[in-house]
Amino acid sequence: QVQLVESGGGSVQAGGSLRLSCTASGRTFFGYFVGWFRQVPGKEREFAAGIRWSAGSPIYQDSVKGRFTISRDSAKNTVYLQMNSLKAEDTAVYYCAAGLRTTMSVDGYNYWGQGTQVTVSS
Repeated sequence: QVQLVESGGGSVQAGGSLRLSCTASGRTFFGYFVGWFRQVPGKEREFAAGIRWSAGSPIYQDSVKGRFTISRDSAKNTVYLQMNSLKAEDTAVYYCAAGLRTTMSVDGYNYWGQGTQVTVSS
């Protein structure tokens, strides 16, 4: 069993930056693909970025490419999402998730965090 805890959300003006953290407890991320998703009320949860813990290049949704960077710190068992040049449309609850497959689909993830709110004001 893996427990995921996100942190780092908050409110920022457009053009600003935030860094989200996702820390696993219960076991390490080893062998998992870790994704960041986001969701606004009334819409489906959508993939933003993901990275395989052991190796491989990260993948991004087109709307965040060049602005968001996902990274990992094995010593801290933590995955980060650095978000720069934030826009009002980035406002959402952000969730981290872990699964065995490399996928952008919510169905491919077994474990989810509780979510953290990101609000970008224009």
